[in-house]
Amino acid sequence: MLDIAEELHRWVEQGRDFAVATVVAVGGSAPRRPGAALAVDADGTAIGSVSGGCVEGAVYALCQQALEDGESVLERFGYSDEDAFAVGLTCGGVIDILVTPVRAGDPGRTVVAAAVEAAARGRAAALARIVSGPRELVGRALVVRPEDLSGYGGFGAHPELDRTIAAEAGAFLEAGRTGTLEIGEQGSRCGAPLTVLVESSVPPPRMIVFGAIDFASALVRIGTFLGYRVTVCDARPVFATEARFPEADEIVVEWPHRYLERTEVDARTVLCVLTHDAKFDVPLLQLALRLPVAYVGAMGSRRTHLDRNERLREVGVTELELARLRSPIGLDLGARTPEETALSIAAEIVASRRGGSGVSLTGAHTPIHHDVTSEPVRRIGSVA
Repeated sequence: MLDIAEELHRWVEQGRDFAVATVVAVGGSAPRRPGAALAVDADGTAIGSVSGGCVEGAVYALCQQALEDGESVLERFGYSDEDAFAVGLTCGGVIDILVTPVRAGDPGRTVVAAAVEAAARGRAAALARIVSGPRELVGRALVVRPEDLSGYGGFGAHPELDRTIAAEAGAFLEAGRTGTLEIGEQGSRCGAPLTVLVESSVPPPRMIVFGAIDFASALVRIGTFLGYRVTVCDARPVFATEARFPEADEIVVEWPHRYLERTEVDARTVLCVLTHDAKFDVPLLQLALRLPVAYVGAMGSRRTHLDRNERLREVGVTELELARLRSPIGLDLGARTPEETALSIAAEIVASRRGGSGVSLTGAHTPIHHDVTSEPVRRIGSVA
């Protein structure tokens, strides 16, 4: 539900009662990943989506029912061979959806409120909710934040269960991951195995674009569209201006490698080097290729690429480090304009992030969604 946190936070502040349907698990070609949510308030207003349209009507009705009876429910939707017009996913996938009421006076409302407030304000938080297990526990929640890893809220069972799930949710949060956690009967301390959905909301990943050129302007726009916090860095103040990059979150006038030395990056950060000038590229890439970031790409012709690689080898960059460099940057789309080139670069970033091949889906026998079904289920406390 944290994907619609801003809207839910407004509903909480307005005192509205609502129910939230959240994708817990998916199989096959289901269009939305775990954590995607649809919410319905007491007036019938709906926000979000769990299936891109396939089962929204049925889930909407489940939310209304949950608001009426105050009960959480786990429901499975899938393709029906017997009736092609039955409620289901005509793409052939299967989704499990948890529907939870969030009403005034409900004990879990304050926990949900804390989670959506943190996410809406751009702060890190992980919301853990019991998906399956003893009926009285389904839908109960606990929220973990970096400043409170012991967790806020709880499940009303054994205190050790709260501590176990808080610790696991903290690990999910650190990785910025959403997924399910299975706890065996011994680990749950409540006489039955449990399945827990952990949703993580973390600040947006960074895209740092080095080189304040026309291609950078187009890349800033598409990076913002993809949800990155975008920084433009160039040593030349005449080019690195707000007027040229109005959609950038930050503009830095500094030598690129010096800025990269002092700024914070993480495993989700993408670095796009568009300067194609050796005096900038070499010291910058020498550092960038040794950082634990998600993507390092550099613009330039194939001749520039070969020359740059030789210069990098001369300053001690290893072949293993060079293998991380995406150069020439982007996928082969035949791009010519700045906008087309930005699309090419963005496509390569998405493919790298999601594990895509970059080939046309037409005629291919590869999954459309690479990362959804490959997410491992964490199991603890199980009996062998």
